[in-house]
Amino acid sequence: MIIVTTHKGSDFDALASLVAATLLYPGAKPVLPTSINANLKAFLSIHKDLFDFYSPKDITYEHVNTLVVVDTHSWNRLEDMDALKDKKDLEIIIWDHHSEGDIETDQKNIKETGATVTMLVQEIEKQRKLITPIQATLFLIGLYEDTGNLTFPSTLSEDAHAAGFLLDRKADLYILSTFLRQAYGKKQKDILFDMIQKAQRLELSGFSISISKMEVEGRIQNLAMVLQMYREIVNVDAAFGIFRDVERNKCMVIGRSNVDEINIGLLMRSVGGGGHPGAGSALLKAVNPDVIEEMLIELISGNQHSSVLLSDIMSYPVVTVSEDTKVEEVVMILRDMGCTGMPVVDKDDHIVGVISRRDFKKVRRSNHMQSPIKAFMSRNVVTIDHNRSAIEAARLMMKHDIGRIPVMKDDKIIGIITRSDAMMYFYDLLPD
Repeated sequence: MIIVTTHKGSDFDALASLVAATLLYPGAKPVLPTSINANLKAFLSIHKDLFDFYSPKDITYEHVNTLVVVDTHSWNRLEDMDALKDKKDLEIIIWDHHSEGDIETDQKNIKETGATVTMLVQEIEKQRKLITPIQATLFLIGLYEDTGNLTFPSTLSEDAHAAGFLLDRKADLYILSTFLRQAYGKKQKDILFDMIQKAQRLELSGFSISISKMEVEGRIQNLAMVLQMYREIVNVDAAFGIFRDVERNKCMVIGRSNVDEINIGLLMRSVGGGGHPGAGSALLKAVNPDVIEEMLIELISGNQHSSVLLSDIMSYPVVTVSEDTKVEEVVMILRDMGCTGMPVVDKDDHIVGVISRRDFKKVRRSNHMQSPIKAFMSRNVVTIDHNRSAIEAARLMMKHDIGRIPVMKDDKIIGIITRSDAMMYFYDLLPD
């Protein structure tokens, strides 16, 4: 058995390298430490079902014949791997951008690049491995985190080349900016201070709005981050920044919303840009900022029903299983349906639990396959009412670290929203 693991307190470079290594070593089991960074937890709460991770406790170490270690090569940084430290005939393969470490092996891939994932991406490109846009996005997040968006002195040309390769494979910069904190320098501080000094609030359709117009000189990085901070400081439901570059005669329009009813992506598409429900932007040429402001006010006034509701993205009809059904039968149902979990109901069709792929890890003995599914299901069921929004469902998934939420109407299940449905929403893959 081949396993791939990384260091405790895993960051995005560690996670990205872990996933990338599984592409280079087919059949390898990715073992993610239980100790991970907070921003990683937020990412995994939405994307977990895409990556079939194991915890160190899931591994039978006497069956391991190959250990691949990424983003470290120090034994004390690995979680619960002491059983392998003195194992005979164990093949060890290292991928790391740190020079210091005590794991000895002839198969060391060590280079002081900006990020470990850079080396793995180079190998993926060399072997012409196919990667999905979401994998490319994760790899780019790891690369950007460890290179400070390619600005740290440790950044090499290889890192920039890898970033270009990942962008060519449809890595999503919006998702990246959602999970990474960006640089905040003097220019950004000055712009934010000026915006706050001139801040004005409007009440439109029952929502608090602030539209800030500013002239800027040249290209200013991270204006989106500045606007997000501005919205939080002035405490409005939605904020818009209209940044006019006089010399280039262009206006960058950026929007941020904290309420479901104001869909920024829809608003920005209406003025020639794009984005997502909570964030978006547009670049307009030779347009008066006052005209843009008027357009935004008009659009917001008629935008109350633009939010995506659960009925737009939930899956239905819902297949349920009785609490007395044998584990063996449930496994076959899930396999035939090609899904990773389903609600469990009692004889009156009331929901009493949820069974997911993670719950099946409790099944360790063959006689467990004849047990009723209620012995292994999760009983703390989180549900959501049908008239709630997609954003609220996604927040519940993140809060409770769950992959599916039954959608209820009059105490009956009418649909189910999964991580896949939520990702369709967040990645803006819904039809217009």
